[in-house]
Amino acid sequence: MALGRSRRRESYGEFWPAYVDVLSTLLMVLTLLLSIFMLAQFFVSQESSGKDTALRRLNRQIAELTNLLALEKGKQKTSEDELSALQSSLASLRLENSRIGGLLNESSDKSKGAEGRIASLSAELDQEKNLSREAQSKVALLNQQILALRQQMAAIQEALQAAEAKDKDSQVRIADLGARLNVVLAKQVQELQRYRSDFFGRLRELLRDRRDIRVVGDRFVFQSEVLFPSGQATMTVEGLAAIDQLAAAIVQLERDIPSEIDWVLQVDGHTDARPIASAQFPSNWELSSARATSVVKYLVSRGVPPKRLVAAGYGEFQPLEEGTTDDVMRRNRRIELKLTSR
Repeated sequence: MALGRSRRRESYGEFWPAYVDVLSTLLMVLTLLLSIFMLAQFFVSQESSGKDTALRRLNRQIAELTNLLALEKGKQKTSEDELSALQSSLASLRLENSRIGGLLNESSDKSKGAEGRIASLSAELDQEKNLSREAQSKVALLNQQILALRQQMAAIQEALQAAEAKDKDSQVRIADLGARLNVVLAKQVQELQRYRSDFFGRLRELLRDRRDIRVVGDRFVFQSEVLFPSGQATMTVEGLAAIDQLAAAIVQLERDIPSEIDWVLQVDGHTDARPIASAQFPSNWELSSARATSVVKYLVSRGVPPKRLVAAGYGEFQPLEEGTTDDVMRRNRRIELKLTSR
């Protein structure tokens, strides 16, 4: 409000002298006109003879005064326009003053809210400073731990480098040992093949009169009918006699083969494709496995070392021939013997 009053006084100080100037000018003009009129009367009375000359002079002076009066009117109009402009400016200033007052009040409210916010932020800043101190302590501790880990990693790296050097040396030795082992294994395989040939030759000699026992590749094949009744895993007397000859040959073989050759005799049981489902044998798996196990157990009873024997059952899934005729079925029912390395 004080700002409004100050501006209003300044505005009045700016347009009030204009009224004074206008009034003064009018008074001067009136005074001048009266003086001229009196002077004219004087000259008329004193110089009646030169009234025409005086009249023309007066007319000129009147014209000049008329011009001056018109000029003063123009100044008055200008002053009135300026007064109107000043009044409009004053009204604008009053509105602006009201707006500024409202803004000041609003700013005061906001200032109070800002002060509260500043106080809250100050408290949060203090809390953050405390947290920052704790974080710095944790960072310092972590740096120490990282340094210790780096030292441990350096030690581990050195150990790894030493281990890699040893590993390279070990790999060279392993490669050399592998080559030697391959040579030894190849030699043992050759010797085992020789003993297998001798063993099979001995079996052929022992079983030369048995047409139901044959050689298929590197395996001796006994027809199941020679050893077992149909659908059973208990050997017949004829089968036991045949296995006795086989056991004698294996015992002799075990004496002949050097101990460093790790060999086994694998006994494989096979059935035909006809399914079986008895209480003792739910499927051909059980029947074939039981027959192979019976042969192995009898060989053990005849002096063959158990560590040299393996029993396996294949059911009907490894046939010698495909087909469903009686001859094909008979040939697929068999016990196979195979001398191999462990």
